[in-house]
This record gives sequence, C-alpha cells and structure tokens, in this order.
Amino acid sequence: MTIARFKDLCMDVLCPSPMTAFWGRVIGLTSPADNPNVLVGDTPGKTIWINKVDEPRTVKQRVHLDVHTGAIADLEREGATVRSPISADRPWAVMEDPEGGEFCGLVRDTVPAYRLMELVVDSADPEAQARWWQGVVGGELGKAPDNAWYWLENVPGLPFPYWVFLPVPEPKTVKNRIHWDVTAPALQPVLDAGATLLRPKDQGIGWHVCADPEGNEFCIFLPPAEDA
Repeated sequence: MTIARFKDLCMDVLCPSPMTAFWGRVIGLTSPADNPNVLVGDTPGKTIWINKVDEPRTVKQRVHLDVHTGAIADLEREGATVRSPISADRPWAVMEDPEGGEFCGLVRDTVPAYRLMELVVDSADPEAQARWWQGVVGGELGKAPDNAWYWLENVPGLPFPYWVFLPVPEPKTVKNRIHWDVTAPALQPVLDAGATLLRPKDQGIGWHVCADPEGNEFCIFLPPAEDA
C-alpha cells in the first residue's frame, strides 16, 4: 500500500520566461496565457512549475531530465549546448540548458509528442533510494544487471516511463534545482517512513516541504481537511 502519489515537477531557474519557453519546446508542453511560468500537458502529472530563484547554479545537478529527440542538433537549435556527445559506449548526449543545467538527449527514429523520458536522481545508495520511493509512491522496481543503478516504472500518476536512481560518489551539498511534488492523504505516514519535514505549511506556502532519506527536497500536498 502506497502512502503518496506523484503530482508534478518543479524547476528552479534564474530567468523564468526563456527557460519556460525552452523546456516547453524541448519536452512538448505549453504555457497557459494566464500563467506563463508553468508548463502543462494533456494530463495534470505532466505539469512543470518554473520557479524563479536568486541563486545561480553552482554545482552539478543531482536531479536531471532525460528527453527523447529526433537529433541532438534539434536540441541545439532550441538553445541547448552539448557537453558530451553520443559515443560508442554511451548512446546519449549530455546537454546543458540555457542556464547550464544538465540533461540528456536520446535520439529516436520516432519522437513522441511528449518527450520527457525519465527523471534521474544521483544517489549515494541507489537501491535504498529506489526502494524507499517505491514504498512511498508505488511502482515496479528494476535494476541494472550489475546492480549499479535502479529504477521505478509503472508508478501511479507518473507521466514518463522511468524514475532512475544512479550512483555518485559526491554528497548532496545544495538545494536541488529540480524537485517533485506528491499528494498524500496525510503527512505523518510519509514522515514515519523516513522523510524529514523541512518546512510545514504556513501563511507563505500551501504545502509541506520535506526531504527524502538522502536529502532530496519534495513537497507534499494534503487534502484541505487534513491541512485545516
């Protein structure tokens, strides 16, 4: 039994307008006229909130997106930069968005209208992270043949196929610039599972800010009756 459900993604940026336009073109989402700094698709789960922050990107992002594309040149035309090209042993290109944030482009013969393939999270212990999030939001656990990395698939409400946890040697040092939101019937079961409450709902925000066991920020939205 799961205790929360994936809701949407959030991305911190310095300049919302150009970044919203860039990611809308890259992923295949649009911005409503009355809220130009949010990207929406044909289901609520495809929503990406583009949030302005004052802090520039200073370190490699521990959370990044992988996207489908017809050609790496297509991503470059949208404003991305190639950091590491496709190679014989790596069938994807490591890219940078206009603010230097990492993402990966995977070339496909047929490109879907919605082009977000997976959410990737750097982890000290990928198996533990994948199993923890499976316990929170459900889905099926997958693992690489050498157990080096793990993923979740068929997660209820997840609009892209895979949620991937990769091993890295370096610890988390700054707030993630990409995070996810979940909905939950109650806050306490998520905390009992091992989440940390960073900031409870208050007059400034209508949600609870939490962190998973490795410190990755996420937000919990509760039913109005639970937040009363």
